[in-house]
Amino acid sequence: MQYAAINGELVNMAAAVVPVTDHGFLYGLGLFETFRTYQGVPYLLERHLERMASGCKELGIPFTTTAAEVTDWIQHLMDANGLRDAYVRYTVSAGEAPLGLPSGDYSKPNHIVLAKALPDPSPSLYESGKMLQRLSTPRNTPEGEVRFKSLHYMNSILAKRELNGYGQHVQGAEGLQLTRDGHIAEGIVSNVFWVRENVLYTPALSTGILPGITRAVVMEIASQQGIPCIETLAAWEDLLQADEIFLTGSVAELVPVTTLRDQDGAETIISNGHIGPVTAVLLGMYRQKAGYTS
Repeated sequence: MQYAAINGELVNMAAAVVPVTDHGFLYGLGLFETFRTYQGVPYLLERHLERMASGCKELGIPFTTTAAEVTDWIQHLMDANGLRDAYVRYTVSAGEAPLGLPSGDYSKPNHIVLAKALPDPSPSLYESGKMLQRLSTPRNTPEGEVRFKSLHYMNSILAKRELNGYGQHVQGAEGLQLTRDGHIAEGIVSNVFWVRENVLYTPALSTGILPGITRAVVMEIASQQGIPCIETLAAWEDLLQADEIFLTGSVAELVPVTTLRDQDGAETIISNGHIGPVTAVLLGMYRQKAGYTS
């Protein structure tokens, strides 16, 4: 990754900086979106920008950027970095302001786009799945009515540190956070779904989870396929009884979970260690919708 795009201009990574008085740096006042391209085109960009615009409005950050502008930035950035497809992170930080908590709205936010190569495809991951490790670090409550995809990521970082602390036992695993009340919330970087007797379940937004873009699309596809989907409050034990489990994210798509691991190290195999039939249908439909080609 040699170049970044800052406020629409290509900048060498060594010179890609924001001022120390940017409130994104000082107070975490900013938002970001991560997504990927298919055939060079950013997928579901309009939805990501809608979520960005909604969050910026609540934080007093002006946001008038269009999908056409962001697409142009991404295309130039991918060309400069020699990428055909990319993992993209688009950040909007509040911009420079006096030291101290803001008393009004911001006026000149900074727009930063980073793009890197997508992870190498792993057919075995989408067939044999991955482990989901239950964590003791609870999901914190959201900043407002709905969780922002904000720059202050401390809760997720602490959860990741806990996951790393389990060592080689959880190599490649995702960590699952529960609410302080013991309800299933979400993965460190993913939303979670499970299937029981051909009904799809996912935690309700009232648990404080991020309203994931891929999460929403999966629910739409399930509805189109006649698969009931219920947003619910559930406990760890509900996952242990699931027929299938999968995680969603804009870059990872739908990833089967085939092993659950509790904090005491007890492991439970899900779906006989392979992707389940409902997950397979939803993954196939999602990729078809995205224009995925292997």
